[in-house]
Amino acid sequence: MKIIIINGPNLNLLGKREPEVYGATGFEEYFSQLQMKYKDIQLAYFQSNIEGELIDKIQEAGFSYDGIILNAAAYTHTSVGLGDAVKAVTTPVVEVHISNTFNREDFRHVSYISAGAKGVILGFGLQSYELALQSFL
Repeated sequence: MKIIIINGPNLNLLGKREPEVYGATGFEEYFSQLQMKYKDIQLAYFQSNIEGELIDKIQEAGFSYDGIILNAAAYTHTSVGLGDAVKAVTTPVVEVHISNTFNREDFRHVSYISAGAKGVILGFGLQSYELALQSFL
């Protein structure tokens, strides 16, 4: 099974950025833990702060992977293009957020990703990624 995690803007700063919201663990460290725990799954990871690169990666993975775990971060609430990319591919996508976006600013209550996603997991910290991964098993 091939699963890719695609992270959007500012998630490269996990472990440093607002630890009270996002925790103190960097994503690369967490990703290594996932790889060790799920050795039978071919896990890939991609992060970009650039919307077009995220769309390109969804299109690239969206016909050859078994699942996409997408944390589009702030682009979740602004990018019709990312939402369209999720709808355009055949690979199922699970939308993930580390924080509970409904406990945050009102603009974070809107997602352009959700309508095309297999499901949405939010508010469980980094464990949200593992819950998404388990949804593909």
